[in-house]
Amino acid sequence: MTADSRSYLLLVRTSGWYDLVVTAAFVTPWTYALLHEALALGPLPEGNPVPVLYANLMGSVIVVWSLLRVLRPLSLHGLLDGVARVLFATWQAYALAHGAPAVVWLFLVVEVTFGVAQLAPWARPDAWRNRSGLRPETP
Repeated sequence: MTADSRSYLLLVRTSGWYDLVVTAAFVTPWTYALLHEALALGPLPEGNPVPVLYANLMGSVIVVWSLLRVLRPLSLHGLLDGVARVLFATWQAYALAHGAPAVVWLFLVVEVTFGVAQLAPWARPDAWRNRSGLRPETP
């Protein structure tokens, strides 16, 4: 494995750690309520469990995806995470354009930064031709 691929896998693992730390509180209704209160976002909507359900589903999936990248980073995981970050950044920008709290800007900057960093190596012509990025690698 080259130094470049080792540094890329470190990037994939680092983005996994970031997601794990930022998203862990979304996994359960109780931790989500504590986070909501700690950020002074007001009370959770009463009588409508769907927003909390969506937050918990999102948190659960992202925590599992994060653990995969932390424990078994692969180049392919970096590619897929980069694509996911483009999607997340798109929806964060949409939310900001429609009045989301300014704190979302911080998360948008991180999404774009990790997204560009993880997708840039795949823009090289040889990245797809030799398919080296699709072989399993060890960190």
